Amino acid sequence: MQVIVLGGGLMGTATAFFLARRGVRVRLIERGLIGAGATVASFGNIRRSGRALEQMPLAQRSLALWTRSEALLGRDVEFRATGHLRLIFDEASRADMRRFADAARPLGLALEELAPAEIARRFPGLGPTAIAASFSPQDGSANPRLVGPAFADAAARAGAEIVAEAGVPDIARTESGFELSTRQGVFGADVLVNCAGAWGAEVAGRFGEAVPLGMHGPQMGVTEPLPHRILPVVGVWSQQSGAYLRQVERGNIVFGGGVPRLPVDESGFGRFDPSGLSRQLGKLVRMCPALRDVAIIRHWSGCEGYVDDGLPVMGASANTPGLFHAFGFCGHGFQLGPGVGDAMAELVATGACETPIEAMSIARFAA
Repeated sequence: MQVIVLGGGLMGTATAFFLARRGVRVRLIERGLIGAGATVASFGNIRRSGRALEQMPLAQRSLALWTRSEALLGRDVEFRATGHLRLIFDEASRADMRRFADAARPLGLALEELAPAEIARRFPGLGPTAIAASFSPQDGSANPRLVGPAFADAAARAGAEIVAEAGVPDIARTESGFELSTRQGVFGADVLVNCAGAWGAEVAGRFGEAVPLGMHGPQMGVTEPLPHRILPVVGVWSQQSGAYLRQVERGNIVFGGGVPRLPVDESGFGRFDPSGLSRQLGKLVRMCPALRDVAIIRHWSGCEGYVDDGLPVMGASANTPGLFHAFGFCGHGFQLGPGVGDAMAELVATGACETPIEAMSIARFAA
């Protein structure tokens, strides 16, 4: 069996890596540079709290792989299980957190609920006006700039062929499978795994599978380096757009959220909108007042695919044998990446997946 994985972000590189580890002949094709799309624009959050419950078994599978990432990949991608703290500023959000905690507990996630005095004792300087917080000690973060290339390099060492800067491929169905005509040549395969990110719906559409997906860009920034004081990833329980931040080991504070993501056109280039900056920074200062006088050194955005129902598309095609999908992770895919790759490799190689992914099937849009 020859497999083509289309897309060189975290989902595609992880899928290629785990397929190669299973001894499957696999070729990864990326239109641009490896790991240069939504993955590198990501915040790097590895969190399970607040995640759609349908994704929780996959998130658990992925977390187990994150903890082994350095051994698996042969390099440090800066995964750190520093914990994930989510601050609560109103009673409605506390009730929401408690409902989620009750539902997630049987799925393997145990959240600690912290009172204000406990927040102040364990995380001084964070959320001084918060009425409560949740804490997930096993979650954390990793470096988005490192992880895609690390999976691709490890896949190549395991036997995968990596084809970058291939341009937008022309995809044809053949009697034996699929043929992709690219800037780097023409490639055939028995199996095609669509990990094309925000362009995944376009690929699925070529096979008559319509997915309601929009492209949006996050609003991200980073501060000057500061003395290292903030250990966990910090977010907010909110029915609106909650802000989030983390401090990297070099001292910079990476932040995002708090303002709507912006639509991205067909060019695929996300943009940062400075008009929302004061509102975003106000939410960050509420989380950590010490950031009030800190300098911001860079802003960025990217292009992420958002499915209308908030769940990604993952699993076998509903109408085309040999076609599989893993795209549209709605800005929440970074934590899931290794688990998605492992699960997709298992599904392609064996025809089944031990982790329940049926809720994410593309067949839900068939009607």
